[in-house]
Amino acid sequence: MTITKLMLVDDHSIVRDGIRLLLEQAEGLEIIDEANDGEEALDKLKAHLAEENGKAQLPDIILMDISLPGMSGIQTTQVISKHYKQVRVLMLSMHNNEDYILRSVEAGAYGYILKDSSSDEMIKAIRTIASGEKYYSSPVASIILSGYMQQLKKSEKNSRVERQSKLSNKEKEILHYLIDGMSSREIAEKLQLSVRTVDNHRANMMRRLQVRNAAELVRMAVEEKLI
Repeated sequence: MTITKLMLVDDHSIVRDGIRLLLEQAEGLEIIDEANDGEEALDKLKAHLAEENGKAQLPDIILMDISLPGMSGIQTTQVISKHYKQVRVLMLSMHNNEDYILRSVEAGAYGYILKDSSSDEMIKAIRTIASGEKYYSSPVASIILSGYMQQLKKSEKNSRVERQSKLSNKEKEILHYLIDGMSSREIAEKLQLSVRTVDNHRANMMRRLQVRNAAELVRMAVEEKLI
């Protein structure tokens, strides 16, 4: 059986002792080191990497407390994700907080579970991460999804505003009449322009908004409320 090597990072020795006792009973898991804070964790990773005969003994997974003195668990995870890409971090936290969770994900954490999770869930999270997948407990996953959807909506809104800014007032006026189903000739008569001028405006809008034809132009204008 492949052994998954672990490091525990928590500033409370009693917490580390409890986690160690729990995990030592699970098959295939081995705790190879502990650290009190982020700085010590990074020092120990560096020491493991420089072990005798050049044989690296890095942990596969670090169980990282999010609230550490000095360098936080999130800051430590950022450094580990950048310099020790083969090491994966499972964040342990008392905080069921959107900001902490999303910042941990952005820092590169492979998982996030709450400290009051069951022993079975902690072991499941470790095994899942060891297999190369990410693991977030159910309430955490819901928060991540909610945050992602909010970011998506914000991104869509910004994109719509950007597309609106690409249209001149005259183009928006022409687009309004296109949505109403008017032809270039009818729009030209309405705005006292030449048909060629209307067609040029329409072609410019299609090019800037990256659509292939007038139908797509109208559909985008309606769906994204460009006017």
